[in-house]
Amino acid sequence: MLLDTILGWFSMDMGIDLGTCTTLVCVRDKGIVLNEPSVVAVRKGTNVVLNNGEAVGLVAKEMLGKTPGSISAIRPLKDGVISDFEITEAMLSYFIRKVHGRGGLVRPRVVIAVPSGITAVERRAVIDSAERAGARRVYLVDEPMAAGIGAGLPITDPTASMIVDIGGGTTDVAIFGEGSIKHTAVLALGGLNLTNDIAYGLRTPATEADKIKREYGCALVDMIQEDEEVEVSGVGGHKLRKVSRISLAEIIEPRAEEFFELINREILKSGYNDRVASGIVLTGGTVVMNGMTELAEQVFNLPVRLGYPRDIGGLVDVVNSPMYATGVGLVKYATTHRGEGGFGTNESRIFDKILARMKGWLKEFF
Repeated sequence: MLLDTILGWFSMDMGIDLGTCTTLVCVRDKGIVLNEPSVVAVRKGTNVVLNNGEAVGLVAKEMLGKTPGSISAIRPLKDGVISDFEITEAMLSYFIRKVHGRGGLVRPRVVIAVPSGITAVERRAVIDSAERAGARRVYLVDEPMAAGIGAGLPITDPTASMIVDIGGGTTDVAIFGEGSIKHTAVLALGGLNLTNDIAYGLRTPATEADKIKREYGCALVDMIQEDEEVEVSGVGGHKLRKVSRISLAEIIEPRAEEFFELINREILKSGYNDRVASGIVLTGGTVVMNGMTELAEQVFNLPVRLGYPRDIGGLVDVVNSPMYATGVGLVKYATTHRGEGGFGTNESRIFDKILARMKGWLKEFF
């Protein structure tokens, strides 16, 4: 216990939102310090990570564009759950090293967001992968709980609160009341479905489709002006062509409406539909698209708002997006639970003065 407390002085606690498409790492008092694709580049036909284990995230994405014939990209998570343990460990190891920047005995404590519906075996797999990747201790928090904390939902109030967290591969639905999750569901759909629809409908590569979705996507056709156009590149390097933005919205709206219809079934199934007085909060990277809030209100027939991170002090400009709600919630959770047998120990209070002196002494010699 004492050794763990001493090491805690020289390491950092980090929250990892391990997503199907994107991984976010958040550190207390710094905000989001890493936002990279959950992609690893390997030698084709093997699990050998290129560039001495460094071909991960943005590095992997850049390499894919230069040598597409000799390498392949692996997304080690599917529907928010680890599907390739070896590659996941390599990815986590890279991200932890990049953020923590230290080795040896000084390893970070990590809290990771996981889908609320995963099994005990899958939870154990996440912990094992993170520990082998370099974490000193690992704690798991359900994604909707982390997103709710980050967005400042009154989860301890008697009245029900509801959050819908739409990620790249999954959508988490949770209803809170009196400090606990009263109903939860995980739907195997997310932003990747929209990207694939756009790629197919506009006959463009998936990377281009994702870029178009982020820059020009809209979930309601009625919100688009008739003369708006989007430049689209074709498959195989064909020249750019112009497509009306209405055509793009006509691809997105049916799929987004399907999302919300399936979510609405979960609301009705929960029996809490008449008790969500404060409405529904949307978080995740997909919900920032124009028209998502308006379409959700039409389907749910309830007030809907975006869940921007709250109570984050001077970090408002850094993490001011619903996509960061889960990451911010992880750090707030870690801070709140210090000294409760999880992050931090009660012994630290006893040794405060001794550790302060030891910290100063060690800094002089190392």
